Amino acid sequence: MTDPGERVLKGIPVSAGVCHGKVFVLRKLELSIPETPVPESDVSHQIHRFEQALVATRQEILDVQKQVNTALGAKDASIFEAHLLVLEDPTLIESVTNLIQQKRIVAESAFHQFAERYTATLAAIDDDYLRERAADMRDVTSRVLNNLMGHPQQELRNLTEQCIVIAEDIPPSLVATLDKTKVIGFATNVGSKTSHTAIMARSLQIPAVVGLHDASGKVENGTHVLVDGYNGVMIINPTDQTLFEYGQLIRRHVTMEEKLKDIQALPAVTLDGTKVGLAANIEQTSDVDAVKYYGADGVGLFRTEYLFINRDTLPTEEEQYVAYRKVAAELKPAPVIIRTLDLGGDKFLSHLALPQEVNPFLGWRAIRFCLEEKDIFRAQLRAILRASAEGNIKMMYPMITCVDEVLKANQFVEEFKAELRAEGKPFDEKLEIGIMVEIPSAALAASVLAKHVKFFSIGTNDLIQYSLAVDRLNEKIAHLYEPTHPAILKLIKMTADAAKKQGIWCGVCGEMAGDPMLTPLLLGLGVDELSAAPPLLPWVKLLIRRLKMSDAKELAEFALNCDSGREILERSRALAQSVAPGLFDHSLKV
Repeated sequence: MTDPGERVLKGIPVSAGVCHGKVFVLRKLELSIPETPVPESDVSHQIHRFEQALVATRQEILDVQKQVNTALGAKDASIFEAHLLVLEDPTLIESVTNLIQQKRIVAESAFHQFAERYTATLAAIDDDYLRERAADMRDVTSRVLNNLMGHPQQELRNLTEQCIVIAEDIPPSLVATLDKTKVIGFATNVGSKTSHTAIMARSLQIPAVVGLHDASGKVENGTHVLVDGYNGVMIINPTDQTLFEYGQLIRRHVTMEEKLKDIQALPAVTLDGTKVGLAANIEQTSDVDAVKYYGADGVGLFRTEYLFINRDTLPTEEEQYVAYRKVAAELKPAPVIIRTLDLGGDKFLSHLALPQEVNPFLGWRAIRFCLEEKDIFRAQLRAILRASAEGNIKMMYPMITCVDEVLKANQFVEEFKAELRAEGKPFDEKLEIGIMVEIPSAALAASVLAKHVKFFSIGTNDLIQYSLAVDRLNEKIAHLYEPTHPAILKLIKMTADAAKKQGIWCGVCGEMAGDPMLTPLLLGLGVDELSAAPPLLPWVKLLIRRLKMSDAKELAEFALNCDSGREILERSRALAQSVAPGLFDHSLKV
């Protein structure tokens, strides 16, 4: 039995919010799978059972993916592309088939043996991309085994009352199908901020804490707990005083939400009169409503990958044109910046036979892929050009490293413009083209690149990752991923200065743009526009409206002469908290 007194467990906050209620402990199913022999005459039947289980599992994952795409969008649905790739892995299929034939054992035993070895090997490798595959493998493995053995899948959508789910870990496919009216939060023993489960929790806006070590062993079904997704805390048997203090925290948060609603229709202007562009990052046409609701000035980044994933064929030019034109027409006259296909790295197309790469983030992706796959690029560029007839579309290329890539891409644009003229199809002759600055070489060559484009958009996620040689998803080195590292700030400043000197504008569309604590720093460095996920925009706007640009410039001057990224972050945080204290008041002494 658990101790009835209040106990505090500290973990990793991954999804903001506070909830309290009764626990539902999701126990890991321990499957007993003996190595059951079969006669040689039954071997082909076992192989058939294995193949049918793969087919059934694929359909299950496709169904989950479709649900997520409808409810949350293509970005979250793309998580399950990796699951589908596991099922199509020729090594897996061949190895399990060989085990069945050589050992003459039932399919579930052969699959379990291979999956255990494969997952353990991947999990032990010091490479986060492969460890993510291990997590995907475990999720898929349980589904395949359940299909082979006729067991029902674990589900969280059949709960009868509200609860907080506690588990060793919760597979993302399980999180994706939970009923939000019943599951009000969850906590797990393992995990990180960048795990697929954490990503799903944030998208669902369910308070969640991971990395609690042995939380599931310290509670039973019905135990009362409080989950604090702001501070990464789970409190077992919270006292009345604790509940009262958290009630005050929740009320402060509600008050802040009301303030944020009040400013959504107001412009993003500093106290000393500097207008800041505040745009939205979107990934599908249905995001237009959020752009309007949260008061964005337009779209600073329209990710187009959603049109290419979660499907068995490439999108046609017409299909893309309809999507791009719909967004532009609904937001006109606000600008819409469409980023050309950024395929590769962590984004896959299971229906294209792309080569396996040891390091896909440094490989054949984004503009490199498009410049070689001219037919795919042609369909997209023609679709964007045709949609530009609405008059408010701009376009940018991702992962630019040098001028030659810009010139080659622009040659394609001119070629396809000529095609459209010959066909009598209208487009914006003055379509503005910019680039993503997310590779150090682009920032270092910004003064040259600025002569060939109309704007820069700094993708801080990749710029930091490439500059510091840090995979931010790797738990062992994630602490080295430092947005305020002096080198990063110098690259941002260099890019912004080059833009101003050439008379073009410079924005930021990475995660730094959506962090109010870094807003003063980015503005002080000379950034003209910030583009972030729509729900983050009111938080950034409130900070801007309470900030003096003179203070932001003073902060940037300090930062550019400071040797410590930590000191820079502390100084930026202090300025942000001094001008908008209620914006960051989520802490409790626990």
